[in-house]
Amino acid sequence: MKNYYVIQYLLFIILALTSCHSERTYFPKDIEAQDIEIVRFDNALMNVHESSVAQDIRVLYDTYPVFMPLWVEDILGIPVSDTAYLAQALPQFLSDTTYGFQKTIYPETEIPTLYLFISGFQTPVYFGDDLIGIGADMYLGSDYEYYNRVVYDYQKQTMRPECIPVDVISAFLFRSLPYTSTKSRLLDQMIYRGKVMYLTSRIFDELPGYEVMGWTKEQWKWCLSNEQAIWHLVMDKRDLFKTESLVLTSYLNDGPFTSEVSQDAPGRLGIWLGWRIVESYMEHNETVTLQQLMAEPDAQKILEESYYKP
Repeated sequence: MKNYYVIQYLLFIILALTSCHSERTYFPKDIEAQDIEIVRFDNALMNVHESSVAQDIRVLYDTYPVFMPLWVEDILGIPVSDTAYLAQALPQFLSDTTYGFQKTIYPETEIPTLYLFISGFQTPVYFGDDLIGIGADMYLGSDYEYYNRVVYDYQKQTMRPECIPVDVISAFLFRSLPYTSTKSRLLDQMIYRGKVMYLTSRIFDELPGYEVMGWTKEQWKWCLSNEQAIWHLVMDKRDLFKTESLVLTSYLNDGPFTSEVSQDAPGRLGIWLGWRIVESYMEHNETVTLQQLMAEPDAQKILEESYYKP
């Protein structure tokens, strides 16, 4: 698996977004890879046996005092204090053969500690203090047979080992740069998410856009070919200024298509449009730094100064 130096980029992002330097920030490509501690919590779970489940649970708590409580409460949804129910539920959870998986993580960096865990097909990336958890069962490959029974076809595109670096970085950015606008228009949500996608694409500038977006090459080409028609439709319907949840969900949430536009339009089309607007804004405002971009709260200003006219 190609090295992406994920954790070093996390550290660099922090420096880039907090720096007061007046020049634009560019991401270095000569970062030296370092080893990262990979905790095979997933393997430890496989050592839990129904005949000794209470004892094995205690061993897990003793061995993984930080991650075990997080996994129990945040992933399984069981209160840490309810050890009796955990002892009852855990063997059933682990006996389901659909939770098998393969190793998909790459050893590259030094911090934070990286945990592989089984999410029950629920959680791709989990952040805790000084740790990142990756649900290995969420990245078994688009052709993993059991996915046909637990997820929709459109979801399989992002359930590949290659998607892990982008997922980790984008999740980190959304967590570190929360949505702070007091407005709930589609435009504001599009620009906020477009900023995150722009920053992610800058980090992974060796990846094609469709991989950063989590689309197929065909979906990306369709959007580029129809970009002008898409934008005219959005403007004619005045969707940018709508706040209805059904409109926001259609444009921003994952799905087989974007219903507000076309059944041929891939899901999350609004995020892609936001990315394109932010990209145009940065091209037309060469003195704007990444820090200034992320700190700019006025989505209307970004749209107007982007001169976005596909």
